[in-house]
Amino acid sequence: MRTTSTLICQAADQLKGFVGLNRKTGHYIVRFSEDAFGMDVADDGIIPTSEFVWAPAADGSMTLSRERIQLLLDQNIDDRINLTEPLRVYMARDDLAEIMAVRQLVEG
Repeated sequence: MRTTSTLICQAADQLKGFVGLNRKTGHYIVRFSEDAFGMDVADDGIIPTSEFVWAPAADGSMTLSRERIQLLLDQNIDDRINLTEPLRVYMARDDLAEIMAVRQLVEG
């Protein structure tokens, strides 16, 4: 089965957990509950992992950031955050440009 940009974006949307910037260390950390960060991460700086991997671009679109995905990979908790094969393929294909998309909230 081919890995398409649609499958990669779906895999990014299925990431679990939350990411916050630890103010003391300056490093991003992942937790599986918003309440698990403690005082070193500001409440307004905690975002779902599936949103963390998308970086705003200048034209209002968003880029699926390999740098941010790599931060998640470096924590070696792939199964817990649901980091699946389409995202691994995306990371391996650095010869291709990062995926850019216009993202909108869909109420369901």
